[in-house]
Amino acid sequence: MLPIAIDVMSGDRAPREYIAGALAALAEDGELRALLVGDGGLIDSQLAGCAPRLRERITVVPAAEVIGMSEHPREAVRRKKNSSMRVAVELVKSGRAEGCVSAGNTGALAAIAHFVLKMLPGVERAAIISAIPAAHGHTHMLDLGANTKASPEQLCQFATMGSIISRDVYGLSSPRIGLLNIGEEDIKGHELVQAAHALLLASGLNYVGFVEGDDIFSGDVDVVVTDGFTGNVALKTMEGVADLIAGRMRREFHASWLDRLAGLAARRVLRRVGESLDPRRYNGACMVGLAGIVVKSHGSADGVAFSRAVVTAARAARHGLTTHIAQALAAPQSIGSVSS
Repeated sequence: MLPIAIDVMSGDRAPREYIAGALAALAEDGELRALLVGDGGLIDSQLAGCAPRLRERITVVPAAEVIGMSEHPREAVRRKKNSSMRVAVELVKSGRAEGCVSAGNTGALAAIAHFVLKMLPGVERAAIISAIPAAHGHTHMLDLGANTKASPEQLCQFATMGSIISRDVYGLSSPRIGLLNIGEEDIKGHELVQAAHALLLASGLNYVGFVEGDDIFSGDVDVVVTDGFTGNVALKTMEGVADLIAGRMRREFHASWLDRLAGLAARRVLRRVGESLDPRRYNGACMVGLAGIVVKSHGSADGVAFSRAVVTAARAARHGLTTHIAQALAAPQSIGSVSS
């Protein structure tokens, strides 16, 4: 069995949607075991109608406190040592869980994970990485919000970790790395991206150079590297555009009876496109660089989306993500082999 600790109390839709997501992940993966962390009585009441075959793979781990979405990370670390988020991370630290998932306060989760799990040797800062739908399937992008600023050296480390994930977890033999910038020309960008560009050119990674925002979706790169401020703004922009297009199409296909007929005729195609671009399919971002697996779910995730975050944690654990990153950073020559 693969135990994953799941904080079901933090986030905008706790605990009902997160428990539903955990149950969906258990139904999909027969080797998964869920450690549901939070208010024991509330969790038990939500599990009242759970199928016995799933309930036997669930352990409820009590936690008396919850970290709010607006709480300051430093205060969350200092004052809420029995929060569901902290207990879930502690389960990874103690070895009871192979990874943990939370939809709570991103800053608090990052701070607690740093404090409890610590960084892998050679890693300055953890980064949040997630898959983004693209022409060739998906592109991995980091950092998506763990660090509002990043030094050139940290951007280079993000690229290394992104390359390891694409290679060792997703099976790409030579992941193409791009550094997000305002233009593809070597002269573009501020001093930080220019310095990171120079480091990446000498890194041994399969670095293709600067990329622009539209390259995230083009299929021309496999990993896009940026700082957490820019990455988070880009991610939220993508989500907003997706919602805008979906809402506009729904309105247009209901504008008249002819439009409704056109919608019915195109329903199968629209369903396939919608499913392939559904942000819920890509929910679940790994915090890489930590000495343990931590996955951040979107705070407003429903059960479908949250189940993807649990599946992401299980996949990272099965592929030994933390071990792969530690080994690669300890032996930099192994990263160079990606481009060979």
